[in-house]
Amino acid sequence: MTPPDNSDLIAILTVHLVEPDVFHGHSPANGWSRIYGGQVVAQALRAASATVEDRAVHSLHSYFLRPGDPAVPVRLEVERLRDGGSFTTRRVVARQAAEVIFAMSVSFQKSEPGFEHQAVMPNVPLPDDLPDETALLAMLPARFKHMLDRGWPIEMRLVEFDRFTRKGPRAPVQHVWMRARQPLPADRVLHDCVLAFASDYSLLDTSLVTHGTLIGDPRIQAASLDHAMWFHRPAIADDWLLFAHESPSAQDGRGFCRGQVFSRDGRLIASLAQEGLIRQRTS
Repeated sequence: MTPPDNSDLIAILTVHLVEPDVFHGHSPANGWSRIYGGQVVAQALRAASATVEDRAVHSLHSYFLRPGDPAVPVRLEVERLRDGGSFTTRRVVARQAAEVIFAMSVSFQKSEPGFEHQAVMPNVPLPDDLPDETALLAMLPARFKHMLDRGWPIEMRLVEFDRFTRKGPRAPVQHVWMRARQPLPADRVLHDCVLAFASDYSLLDTSLVTHGTLIGDPRIQAASLDHAMWFHRPAIADDWLLFAHESPSAQDGRGFCRGQVFSRDGRLIASLAQEGLIRQRTS
């Protein structure tokens, strides 16, 4: 099977049923040496969702156990833990060559009325008022230019883009607008999976903001260790979403980050939390 084109997000998030409750996912031909973590999260969510009817995901909790090989299909094994009156729970284990590379628990809920409130979206510039990718590419130092691949299926606008041009200490926060580069069909499961796919891209990077560097810095060994999401309201992932991130702590070679995702009109779509490796290389 030919790997999906790097720009085709729908193909990347398509999983194929190979046995009962077992699916295969494939990686894009983007030249990366390991599978992007958000891809595995999203493919695992897509596989779990295929075993659930009439309920939307409301939370997932996952661990990255080994780096994945983009040249090898990912085997996604779904375990049906519970089908309750309101909630459905699944466990997904991702394997390559019989080794577990990823594990996730995910919960789905039947829609119901109830109390409602939400946080207020940060007051930041809108995406149309920020530099586009061509302008950002011109600002990036040479060692970071590989991070902004215009063939990547997620389009981005950085609010704090001056971190590339102005050195010095700053608060460990960042705001990134993101959206799917291609129009998507009106499929809630797909839009939730796209949100999961995008959620891993900039979150851990926030732990390095105050230290004046980026995830792509060759002097930093970085990797996601775990990833949690809470889905509050339906996402429209081919319209701009604001990812508002902060990093309350970094220690022992690890950075802890959390975030909120807002729609352009200010609805709180999801909340995120992640810890990852941010180890300084000694050689």
